[in-house]
Amino acid sequence: MAHQSELIATDIEAYLRAHEKKSLLRFITCGSVDDGKSTLIGRLLYESKMVFDDQLQTLESDSRRVGTRGGELDFALLVDGLAAEREQGITIDVAYRFFSTERRKFIVADTPGHEQYTRNMVTGASTADLAVILIDARKGVLTQTRRHSFLVSLLGIRRVVLAVNKMDLVGYQRATFDAIVTAYREFAARLDFSDITAIPLSAVHGDNIIVPGGNTPWYTGPTLMQFLETVSVDDNLAARPLRMPVQWVNRPNADFRGFAGPVVSGRIARGERIRVLPSGRESEVARIVLGTRDLDSAVAGQSVTVTLTSEVDVSRGDVLVAAADPPQVASQFEATLVWMQDEPMLQGRTYLMKAGSSTLSATITPLKHRINVNTLEQVPAEKLELNDIGVCELELDRPIAFEPYRDSRAMGGFILVDRLSNATVGAGMLNFALRRSQNVHWQALDVDRQVRSRQKGQKACVLWLTGLSGAGKSTIANRVEKLLTAQGRHTYLLDGDNVRHGLNKDLGFTAQDRVENIRRVAEVSRLMVDAGLIVLVSFISPFRSERRMARELFAAGEFFEVFVDTPLAEAERRDVKGLYRKARRGELKNFTGIDSPYEAPEQAEIHIDTTHMDADAAAARIVQYLQELRLIPQG
Repeated sequence: MAHQSELIATDIEAYLRAHEKKSLLRFITCGSVDDGKSTLIGRLLYESKMVFDDQLQTLESDSRRVGTRGGELDFALLVDGLAAEREQGITIDVAYRFFSTERRKFIVADTPGHEQYTRNMVTGASTADLAVILIDARKGVLTQTRRHSFLVSLLGIRRVVLAVNKMDLVGYQRATFDAIVTAYREFAARLDFSDITAIPLSAVHGDNIIVPGGNTPWYTGPTLMQFLETVSVDDNLAARPLRMPVQWVNRPNADFRGFAGPVVSGRIARGERIRVLPSGRESEVARIVLGTRDLDSAVAGQSVTVTLTSEVDVSRGDVLVAAADPPQVASQFEATLVWMQDEPMLQGRTYLMKAGSSTLSATITPLKHRINVNTLEQVPAEKLELNDIGVCELELDRPIAFEPYRDSRAMGGFILVDRLSNATVGAGMLNFALRRSQNVHWQALDVDRQVRSRQKGQKACVLWLTGLSGAGKSTIANRVEKLLTAQGRHTYLLDGDNVRHGLNKDLGFTAQDRVENIRRVAEVSRLMVDAGLIVLVSFISPFRSERRMARELFAAGEFFEVFVDTPLAEAERRDVKGLYRKARRGELKNFTGIDSPYEAPEQAEIHIDTTHMDADAAAARIVQYLQELRLIPQG
């Protein structure tokens, strides 16, 4: 069973040719903490003769020094490579290992069991064909077992091995095994698994890993290795319609313009009619280049460069598809989201979304519900915390070609990235396009903002004043508007307090409501700029993320951030409305500067230091700035 081919010594080229033709199975091990995942993989590597002599010597030394087996070989140390993993005896990061037998090649991802590392488990499962879900026979089905099983199902893995490990610690009792299998199948009946194969194991002693264990005569099924070697892997990607995301426009010289990327499904051939999405333009394939060779065709799994017979605009993020069988194009979706950040997900906040080779802006509006991983119930929620799983609606800044994740991982999967830190905060699956995204389209208008601006003798823009409560934003904005009106300019002032009497009167002051408050005001500002107005926005707007979101709604030269900089102590001293005193007494929750943060601008266009400049001088400085940029005529 283990990899002991004589060809390695006698005819290495023949061995490599045979090895190249073997099928590849990608699988993960997952489950709860300390259920033996690393030990199981270490045993598989050892029994498959994939441990070199120097590794074995190191394993023997490490087993005596930091092992948990009293000096015996601790196979988990073959996989747990981080120092913290060895010290704690747990898996933290995803460990990928390759091994092979005479029948098949394998890539296994050992994923962590701790809840705080669920994000790493999602990473390992995203490319797997099969999951080995371990359960400690002493503990049975735990919360993390259910969480990982739900994620496995969510990520499109349909075949599962239920590995009931540590049977040696329960006397190899069949009743214990049967009870665990029954409990798990009851839970998993609500998941989208096509097959569950239960195997009793002892990873430490090798029972039912490679050969049948004599301690479980009542078990007549396959060993784990027998199952892994023979399980069918559905690989029908080549039979599906062509999908080729463009990762790079290859232009080495004036005579060659190719589009490089992976064929994620289907096949592409010379002369084939293709469509470029989301634009919808069509052309034919002229050449298919792989390295220095031209191919007649390429199939799923190959990365190639394609040239077209006509000059068609194709960029990174576009997708080449079969003209006769294209996917959908949409900008609004229902999606399932796994949250991976300590800071909670907030409705209305805009994140960067990476889908295939595209990078877009995505706004979560709204969160429909959170999923209880124990009961699979849909629980009402306003935000997602670390490791929560929820269903939300996503609104993108432009359409993309997609397929539901259940049909295509490549075309339906995405990650969310924090716009400021560039940290990955969530991983998601597109479920379907919202009907309204198919029914609502941009209406072409003959009169645009340029026409309206010229009519008013000015260039439309937004002056976004931000700062602490009491900094003087409203006072300064009011005086700027008076100066501009006196010059015959056309303006409108959106004040934080005034807007909360109408448009935003349903919003409170939680972080989530503050995000939605700014989102609405930014959208209204965009409409007013479209009308040709100079818009003054006077809002605390405490979060950089939302101010950046507002900025990105406008073209270059239309959005100007004005930081009304006042120290907290000075703002409290003024405290015209008495809000700081109430906040200090605990009567006002989530008050900016007291128990809710204010994130100062890092690169504001205009910086007003109110400790050295009064309101009149500040207003004059802002008007002067507009004149210097020739947004308005010199007064």
